[in-house]
Amino acid sequence: MHFLDQAKIYLRSGGGGPGAVSFRREKYVQYGGPDGGNGGKGGDIIFKAVEGLNTLIDFRYTQHFKAPRGGHGMGRDRTGAGAKDLVIEVPVGTQVLSEDKEDVLADFTEVGQEITFIEGGMGGRGNASYKTSTNRAPRQHQPGEAGQEMWVWLRLKLLADVGLLGLPNAGKSTFINQVSNAQAKVGDYAFTTLVPKLGVVRHKGREFVIADIPGLIEGAADGAGIGDRFLGHIERCRVLIHLVDITGEDPAEAMQIVNEELQAYGGGLEGKVQLIALNKVDLADKELVEGFTKELQAAGADKVFGLSGATGAGVEAILDAVLKHLPDRTSTETKGQEEENSSEAEPWSPL
Repeated sequence: MHFLDQAKIYLRSGGGGPGAVSFRREKYVQYGGPDGGNGGKGGDIIFKAVEGLNTLIDFRYTQHFKAPRGGHGMGRDRTGAGAKDLVIEVPVGTQVLSEDKEDVLADFTEVGQEITFIEGGMGGRGNASYKTSTNRAPRQHQPGEAGQEMWVWLRLKLLADVGLLGLPNAGKSTFINQVSNAQAKVGDYAFTTLVPKLGVVRHKGREFVIADIPGLIEGAADGAGIGDRFLGHIERCRVLIHLVDITGEDPAEAMQIVNEELQAYGGGLEGKVQLIALNKVDLADKELVEGFTKELQAAGADKVFGLSGATGAGVEAILDAVLKHLPDRTSTETKGQEEENSSEAEPWSPL
């Protein structure tokens, strides 16, 4: 399935049906009078967040959404049928933005969340509603209220608990494959990850969702590389894991480049909990790991986790650290099992 996280669509709610002009005609009834009914209400445009969707690709092929119009009023005081509402299903995490992308009009964060976005027009009045003591045979009626129309942008922000950061080739795809069922593409070249990837991590009786996004390079905020648009998918994350490649030319500079791009992007990312991980330690000796760890700490890292996404060394320690920053959804029995497991397993450290 192709991944698409932005789409522009046209919306138009249904217009109200026109009221009827009709007069009662019955045998032996000399003065029938008006009996034109009102028109029916037009259909609303409704957005609904549903399970099973993780892309906006459907909106690339269907971009115009028009709700049906209300039914005509009829004689014998019959009101026109109200039109059915048009329900547009979107993935959880979708935002509806104004045409200029300046305002967030709706934000869907839960399955089943439903918002009536544009209401249909009211039906017009039939001539029976104009009857008065002095106007016994009115012929006026209303055509029905027109529907509303507008262009909007849909933007998808994936819902994940943990986000992965790093330069291209920092080992993010290898790491997410090691800890989850993501099956991300891995290659010995830059930008093997072109679209965000989600994986479910199960660790010590608990589950959380981790998101891998394309790597950032210097100048991403200005469009370099793939740009920084995909950073929107980790705005909702509680924790960020920042992977730094120990085999790179300057790991400390690599960390600073990514942090500068986060600050340039904004969105609250620069203030999120960030766990710095020195990746690919299986390709370096202990002395080199210790040296780069000190350099990262001197560059601003509070704590540095040494790990290898390829071999799994040190992965358990950083997952333990992640759990400390996530809400505890486990039962008391599971908590006890976690404490027992944590007492048996010793966290791996390069120092």
